[in-house]
Amino acid sequence: MQFGARTYDELHRLSIEDREGFWRAAWQFCGVIGTPGNAPCEDLDAMPGTRWFPDAQLCFAENLLSRRDEQIAIIYRDENDARASITFAQLNDEVAALANYLRSIGVRACDRVAAILPNRIESIVCMLATASLGAVFSSCSPDFGTSAIVDRFGQISPRVLIGCNAYRYNGKRFACTTRVRDVANVIASVETVILVRTDDEPDEGTVEHPHLDYADCIAGAGAPLTFNRRRFDAPLFIMFSSGTTGVPKCIVHGQGGTLLKHRIEHTLHCDLRAGERLLFFTTCGWMMWNWLVSALANGTTVCLYEGAPFYPDAGALWRYIEEERINHVGISPGLISALAKSDYGPAARHDLGSITSMLATGSPLPASSHRWAYDHIAKVRLSSITGGTDIIGCFALGNPCAPVYAGEIQCQGLGMDVAFVDDDGKPLSRGKGELVCRRSFVSMPVGFWNDPDDSRYRAAYFERFEGMWHHGDFGEFTAHGGIVIHGRSDAVLNRGGVRVGTAEIYRVIERIVDVLESIAVARQKDDDIQLLLFVRMKEGVLLTDELIGRIRSEIRSGASPRHVPDRIIAVADIPRTRSGKLTEIAVRDVLHGRAVANVGALANPEALDLFRNLQLD
Repeated sequence: MQFGARTYDELHRLSIEDREGFWRAAWQFCGVIGTPGNAPCEDLDAMPGTRWFPDAQLCFAENLLSRRDEQIAIIYRDENDARASITFAQLNDEVAALANYLRSIGVRACDRVAAILPNRIESIVCMLATASLGAVFSSCSPDFGTSAIVDRFGQISPRVLIGCNAYRYNGKRFACTTRVRDVANVIASVETVILVRTDDEPDEGTVEHPHLDYADCIAGAGAPLTFNRRRFDAPLFIMFSSGTTGVPKCIVHGQGGTLLKHRIEHTLHCDLRAGERLLFFTTCGWMMWNWLVSALANGTTVCLYEGAPFYPDAGALWRYIEEERINHVGISPGLISALAKSDYGPAARHDLGSITSMLATGSPLPASSHRWAYDHIAKVRLSSITGGTDIIGCFALGNPCAPVYAGEIQCQGLGMDVAFVDDDGKPLSRGKGELVCRRSFVSMPVGFWNDPDDSRYRAAYFERFEGMWHHGDFGEFTAHGGIVIHGRSDAVLNRGGVRVGTAEIYRVIERIVDVLESIAVARQKDDDIQLLLFVRMKEGVLLTDELIGRIRSEIRSGASPRHVPDRIIAVADIPRTRSGKLTEIAVRDVLHGRAVANVGALANPEALDLFRNLQLD
């Protein structure tokens, strides 16, 4: 990008100080299809309230479908080694067919289309067809329960519900037709149901709404694909918060902000190029799915994996990467840790020479896991990245031109004025604090659905520190100019007046091979605060007094005496959200006898009973 900068630090500074000029240059550099209009923004310093490219016209789908050639656009594999692929030309045709069907049943701009789908090619087609019409797409994975789906989609009143008949995970088939029927029956706005058949097994129930099989919707020739260009901030996606603290927030992201943010992250921060292949292990219920699919705008081949990463064995993903010669691989820190503790070194078992970079997100990446991945997966740049559903992108991520330090995120994202502040909102040059963004950025949400005065939107991000986006992460800058995230600030513990991030404890536990995973929470007991560490042990390993002593010693030397838990307790399972994040809040609520908000947001709610039944006193 020609922006008068010789180093990344200069470019980042300019992207903050001249945000108007930077995002205008980004539009041109990324070759965005559409008309940018005359002014790159209105009310630049409003926080919130900035309008980016107020008179621009563009279509997100048009940018992702700019290629119409025979290059493979999407590759799909599942845990049973089923494979499918589609070229850009075929993808255009399939999107056109589905868009024509949606148009024929009356779907128009701003209508909502909701999808309960596994991570398949059809899911991307459904999103692109919806976006091509200027309608709004929202998705979740099919492992969500009926109540969790209704909690989400019931708030946005979709006209069309797209579901699947079944999905498979960890070698088991899970039927979904009844769930799709029940959701359609509860949400009064649903007029039409489209059913994607993932196999030929008979349905276990019937859909009572007017419905059609996806295959029938795209059958036959129709009108050519057209695109409804809309304003920059026209709604594109409705994303949902995890819902572990109440009914999920309906976060609305716009056409242009999503596209520009993803294009800059893919092109400059990840160095994705046309013809390369990108795999990110995700589901349709996590924002990384939206981020992954946007890589089509780069001419990058998007690689989908559906199923369990350790089924039928720990080599499932790595065989896929080896056989399809995938270049960029995104996985979670938890998956790296599980590989390390299973003694499965992918590099020793597979030809992974095609990999040029790796990414990790979903939780902080400990230095030990960072080094293990470098030694046992691929000796390439491993970029830890951090951001969230709230901004459909990253605050901090990779830099192909800078060194990587284990356990650190390399740099702030372009256009992102990230800072860590104390409780009074004063920036910290060193030391741990609350993550904020001090200036507006293009991928800020358009707002929340059904929040006409933006009161809930403002309360979520702007009430804690006036004029700054408060994200709820706890972290610090490093001596290298990198970033370390110590966990969610609502899970930060106060011991002796010092704030202790739970991720600092987890980084130590990652090195203890006998412990598969752990969760730390504070418990109020009389007038005191107890720090409790719950550990899930490796199969066949008992939590002995000797091992407890070693864990305490490792935490004391690897973190600090304040991080040492008062008690260490073995549990058979730990509750996690459906995107795989362990949830301290749910455990903390159970230990204090409080109701857990939105249990449907959890992938394994039965794990809560393990904590309810503990005898802690």
